[in-house]
Amino acid sequence: MAAYVIRRLWQMVPTLFGVVLLVFVLFKFFGGDPAEILGGLNATPQQVDAIREQLGLNKPWWVQLGIFLKQIATFDWGKSWATNESVANLFATRLPATLTVMTPILLLDTLLAIPIALGVAYVRGSLTDRALMVATTVALSISFLVYVIVGQYVFGFQLGWFPVQGWSDSTLTNLVTYVPLPVLLAVAVGVSPQTRLYRSFFLDELGQDYVRTARAKGLGEGPVLFKHVLRNALIPILTNIGLTLPGIFVGSFLIEVFFSIPGLGREVLLAVNRSDYPVIQAVTVYLAMLTMLINLGTDLLYKVVDPRVVLK
Repeated sequence: MAAYVIRRLWQMVPTLFGVVLLVFVLFKFFGGDPAEILGGLNATPQQVDAIREQLGLNKPWWVQLGIFLKQIATFDWGKSWATNESVANLFATRLPATLTVMTPILLLDTLLAIPIALGVAYVRGSLTDRALMVATTVALSISFLVYVIVGQYVFGFQLGWFPVQGWSDSTLTNLVTYVPLPVLLAVAVGVSPQTRLYRSFFLDELGQDYVRTARAKGLGEGPVLFKHVLRNALIPILTNIGLTLPGIFVGSFLIEVFFSIPGLGREVLLAVNRSDYPVIQAVTVYLAMLTMLINLGTDLLYKVVDPRVVLK
């Protein structure tokens, strides 16, 4: 196991370098001139040149690439071009809000979708199964923006159950007051595709020979479903969760904007609008690293779920 982890970590190095090189080329040669954007429409050429020199954009590209690689190695991304705030401090102060909202969404999506999907797969073809599939199809057909607008209007303005915007310095207050509504709406959107996908995984397992053999030996439906079917279907489910995890931060963009949550997603959108390259580059590289580490963790979980899996 240790040798496999070390080998995988070593294999991540060229992949990460390729991502870094791609990010640098895109921002350097295709992203426009940040000095002109930061200077504004009324900036004189002298002011633009001064901004370019201050940001180090007048240096040769290989020098800028070296600085970029040093920033990655030291995790020191300098300061935001737009706000002059340390990028490291920006991450440290914005990330907790994102995790406070997105972690319950991921957990509830998974914990709700798995038992629902297993139940409807067991009663495949029944009225319950058909009704649930119709409901999930309808839910998938509605834009998340519609959920947000209707949810804020009904639960916030009409019923007054939740505030539609806001955040506090207290984690407990956030979890009780500000988090429930965005989590409720996000889970209403996310649980439908997960249920349909997991249902197909369970149906594949229910049609396998080992299920018929277990039933022929007199094993009850409970052990068949939870000991055999669920355990064997966890492999593709873990794969889907691993693919979904990096998307948590991407999905947080809309939620944080609509609910005025001071998280990392909203900060990234502001950085894009401002052409704040240090922030955008840091987020891009961190997401690439996070994706590779999640893939590694998912592969290790395969071995935990099914000891027959061989890690090579």
